[in-house]
Amino acid sequence: MGSQEVSNVDWQGKHVTVAGLGVSGIPAARVLHGLGAVVTVVNDGDDERSRTQAAELEAQGITVRLGDGATLPESTELIVTTPGWKPDKPLFTAAAEAGVPVWGDVELAWRLRGHDGREPAPWLAVTGTNGKTTTVRMLASILEAAGLRTAAVGNIGVSLLDAVLGDETYDVLAVELSSYQLHWSASLRAHSAAVLNLAPDHLDWHGSMEAYVADKGRIYEGNTVACVYNVADGATEDLVRQADVEEGCRAIGFTLGTPGPSQLGVVDGILVDRAFVTNRQKQAQELAEVADVNPPAPHNIANALAAAALARAFGVEPAAVRDGLRAFRSDPHRIEHVAEVAGVTYVDDSKATNTHAAEASLASYDPIVWIAGGLAKGATFDELVTGCAKRLRGVVLMGADRALIREALARHAPEVPVVDLDRTDTGAMSEAVREAARLARPGDTVLMAPACASMDMFVNYNKRGEAFADAVRALAAESA
Repeated sequence: MGSQEVSNVDWQGKHVTVAGLGVSGIPAARVLHGLGAVVTVVNDGDDERSRTQAAELEAQGITVRLGDGATLPESTELIVTTPGWKPDKPLFTAAAEAGVPVWGDVELAWRLRGHDGREPAPWLAVTGTNGKTTTVRMLASILEAAGLRTAAVGNIGVSLLDAVLGDETYDVLAVELSSYQLHWSASLRAHSAAVLNLAPDHLDWHGSMEAYVADKGRIYEGNTVACVYNVADGATEDLVRQADVEEGCRAIGFTLGTPGPSQLGVVDGILVDRAFVTNRQKQAQELAEVADVNPPAPHNIANALAAAALARAFGVEPAAVRDGLRAFRSDPHRIEHVAEVAGVTYVDDSKATNTHAAEASLASYDPIVWIAGGLAKGATFDELVTGCAKRLRGVVLMGADRALIREALARHAPEVPVVDLDRTDTGAMSEAVREAARLARPGDTVLMAPACASMDMFVNYNKRGEAFADAVRALAAESA
């Protein structure tokens, strides 16, 4: 069954194990059960939420085993895994020994396209260490401006299975894919795809930078029209060169500088296209102004160019690129302006959960009082601190792995004042904001770009961002 299209598979009575509950596991279990498969869900956790989810699935006739995600159920013919499950888990080792294929939820969604007789919508796919969600949402906004029926789906929090099998009919899908999802997606073949950037992240999951990059590169395999890469990040272009694509598929670069042929870039404050024009050696098509990108931070302009490249690869007219970018509003906690208090600007970039994202954020402001720290996920901070040291007015550190950042600051920015908050409770954010306000001067930016994951103190980066915004608003109320 490993290489067959699902539409050619008789699912009736097939024994399928779904690894994990949650956003992708529950829809996968329901879909497979609806196709007639005998579904067993295994889940490591056995908390109240898991038990509630399990009861709902069991009421539909799906078997759920809580607290036992290591054992391969008897008669399993296929495993469909949720993205968070690491490849070295015993369940997958047992599957490999038994010759049982493992698919991710994205792989299942890809193979189920057209299962109900509808013409499958092409996928415009995006991955990268940072900027994925913003780029995919920009892309969807551009596609909508072109009058196309579309949706932003995938790792963005919207199940691809729901998009593929739901009642809505789409002309094209804007698909965000994580390295986790790509790891388990062997047969995915996108219309066009982009790798925005590559930096160390999730190395605890992948095992090495090489494995992480290889999984990102899977997004280019079998592309039919365009492989979009970042001119400033040579590793993304290397992945294009290594990819086995359809005949005629083109390599399209994006750059914050003047674009060469087959590239999109920026000239005198204008986003221009030298890739999808009649004579790319001599012609350039104006797409939008930098001012149409909100916010116009350098890394966000790069996101806009990548989104524009994918849209143009799909045949979207220039005016729709402009209109889509103008209509787009970024999600909360992505370089979000919170307030100005006593002449100091407070910016929430809680989504900067790794050093690469924090680097882009820190490059957008000067001078800065930086709030950082959390779970490092195996990252090191010397390069980040070296690059931003001259911009720093001061630093406030909190979270489990704050010592790693403090030590990098001591090595590379010893003159910068550092406040080390020795606490990991959620109330630490209020103290962090007060300490940052004490360090800041009028004209400064207090930037929360943690460079770390949030789970040591908060449920997710959204809750961390909300805590920051609440603390800033409390500070503003006191200053009023």
